[in-house]
Amino acid sequence: MSFLRFVLAILFLVSIFGVSNAHYKLSTTFYDCTCPNVTDIVRGVMEQIQRRDVRAGAKIIRLHFHDCFVNGCDGSILLDNATGIISEKGAPPNVGAGGFDIVDEIKTALENVCPGVVSCADILALASEIGVVLAGGPSWQVPLGRRDSLTANNSGTTDIPSPFESLAVMIPQFTRKGMDLTDLVALSGAHTFGRARCRTFNQRLFNFSGSGRPDPTIDPTYLKTLQRICPQSGNGGAFANLDKSTPDEFDNYYFTNLKNHQGLLQTDQELFSTSGSDTIAIVDNYAKNQHKFFDDFVCSMIKLGNISPLTGTKGEIRTDCKRVN
Repeated sequence: MSFLRFVLAILFLVSIFGVSNAHYKLSTTFYDCTCPNVTDIVRGVMEQIQRRDVRAGAKIIRLHFHDCFVNGCDGSILLDNATGIISEKGAPPNVGAGGFDIVDEIKTALENVCPGVVSCADILALASEIGVVLAGGPSWQVPLGRRDSLTANNSGTTDIPSPFESLAVMIPQFTRKGMDLTDLVALSGAHTFGRARCRTFNQRLFNFSGSGRPDPTIDPTYLKTLQRICPQSGNGGAFANLDKSTPDEFDNYYFTNLKNHQGLLQTDQELFSTSGSDTIAIVDNYAKNQHKFFDDFVCSMIKLGNISPLTGTKGEIRTDCKRVN
């Protein structure tokens, strides 16, 4: 058999039986031939939305994080309830989450140009990077090529760190996903923009751990501010800025706030206020060196986006991110 015939035979077998998904890896050039304008299209939609919703980037990056921590980065968080599917949207970590409409808007724009090509999971990854850049943060080349899941995993949302966790609980939640302490602190830095509802932190304001007193790690002046925003018998759905200093900018003030005992969520302040923790030195470093934070954040975001993606022939490319094809 000639070499040419051998190659043709191999290609024929591949076309019939497919290839192992182990041969597929995410790539920054994945859509260069099939949808070369994908980044420009996503950026255009994100820019429009950002003008009317300053929280757009924060919403999307939260969806991306919550998606990847449940069965990997497969777009499962976007699915609605359906026959055989119990949506992740109704699970406690995702109640009140925003950004689903943003994903739908981006998907519509892509389907108009490159129908059936770009996955919803890739939209989350790419829009997260663009949202960070639009808020003044770092840029990076986003590895692409994820495919979308055929189901959701509502019970698996227990893998997502809640805002009430201690550092001792959070660390294994990250290590089980292949993430280390640097990833934990760097990705927590995404709280440099966006908002959180009172119900995610008001347990710190009046009766922390059943003590009848506020969390002692909160700065007293900051505590009074938060108690005005979230009174004890108030609306748990009211919002407070995750970063009190520059709430809509992606910078390192989040870490300065932690050093000043002005972290909003318990999981934020735990990074600096847990005695003897190695995370303290990382917070110190990021507070004084924004460049280092940005560099580590980029590495951690790429690492996050590589958690168990579906590739090759697994899953599908949804035409509507809310439902399977």
